[in-house]
Amino acid sequence: MASPPFAAAAISAFPSHLLSALPPLRPLRPYHSRLHGHTPQSRHTIPLFSSLSAICSRNHRGLHRNVSLSCRFGGNGALIAGEDHWGLWTSLLGIGAFGIWSEKTKIGSMVSPALVSILIGLAASNLRIIPFEAPAYSIVFEFLLPLAIPLLLFRANLHQLIQSAGRLLCAFLLGSVATTIGTLVAFFLVPMQSLGQDSWKIAAALMGSYIGGTVNFIAISEALGTSSSVVAAGVAADNVICAVYFMVLFALASKLPRESFKSTIDAAITRESASESQPVQLPTAIGIAVSFGICKLAVLLADWLPIQGVVLPGVTAITVVLATSFPSFFGYLAPSGEALSSVLLHVFFAVIGASGSILNVINTTPCIFLFAFVQVTVHLAVVLGLGKLFQFDMKLLLLASNANVGGPTTACGMATTKGWDSLIVPGILVGIFGISIATFLGIGFGLAVLRHM
Repeated sequence: MASPPFAAAAISAFPSHLLSALPPLRPLRPYHSRLHGHTPQSRHTIPLFSSLSAICSRNHRGLHRNVSLSCRFGGNGALIAGEDHWGLWTSLLGIGAFGIWSEKTKIGSMVSPALVSILIGLAASNLRIIPFEAPAYSIVFEFLLPLAIPLLLFRANLHQLIQSAGRLLCAFLLGSVATTIGTLVAFFLVPMQSLGQDSWKIAAALMGSYIGGTVNFIAISEALGTSSSVVAAGVAADNVICAVYFMVLFALASKLPRESFKSTIDAAITRESASESQPVQLPTAIGIAVSFGICKLAVLLADWLPIQGVVLPGVTAITVVLATSFPSFFGYLAPSGEALSSVLLHVFFAVIGASGSILNVINTTPCIFLFAFVQVTVHLAVVLGLGKLFQFDMKLLLLASNANVGGPTTACGMATTKGWDSLIVPGILVGIFGISIATFLGIGFGLAVLRHM
């Protein structure tokens, strides 16, 4: 179709020396080809002028008809097409919001909000409501996931950790060693040959998850190139194991007494809560800008280093260094950053689910579930055995193990519920410390040890 006269006039109005400096234009593919799941070949290609030409070449009625067809008969037969950006982002954000809300329900709090978001995304794609593949999913993987990590780690002040965590930090490091031992034992005992090369990759990812948390599982899987169906099955198995494991920890802690005094940390918590109630527009805006800057530094580092998958570890390392060097500034950004990171991560979990096949997940999950079960069982046995040998307090061992397997949020919840007030802030700090180191430990152990077993 020929371009309208006003479009030709607009283009001819550009000075010739500016037009000659522009990169050559790619021919626009027919619209129906994009309806069937074709995406731009490279993330570095920006088809700006092709899109401009396409917009100029359609009349209003034709554009409306194409959008309607896109919504009704999407790519891969989905109700919402991959090119229907408004509809798809509405779906992803809605699934993430529902996952966050589910934590207030009995079932959601039991199975974890992350698993709820994954399962709803999985059901939506397999019911052909949203597509299995879409440009929006690439945006989530390439931009939103790296952006969420700095927002999550604004409290990663290692100086404060060393000063306040004390013996709990030692118990946490013991738990990290126990997770490594559990990974080796499970890798020997549980056959995962059906996963091929993904077997050692998912083992390394689960090791990172049980030292830090789910974000480390995702970062390691991304760095090692684990297939999406195995990642979805791994996250599902991981969340079920975590839910059962926390029940075991609370059962073991049921006879441990509450603290009979209020520690000096309570005052700090009160002050921090009061500061978090202040307007958050400015720290939110600054936090987003800082996170984008950290991600840009990590991308520059990745371009400079000839190693695959270093963006997420680079983001983690840069954030920890900055949060330790400028604790007051990043502590000011932390409350709003954590809220934003929760939203972004749940959108990511929705995409993880949407990218998976129910049949593949059902076929893959049992062996991963068994692997994770053996892994955390050995972890708990080693923690309790060596903890007794080194004369650790039982509540330190249980809280450290909780921080290993669940991260800072669950460790804070356990310390608060059990009335261990002096351990609330140290529990949060060791959990954040775990997220800071687990990605590097998982990738290193996977490449150096598991890949050769």
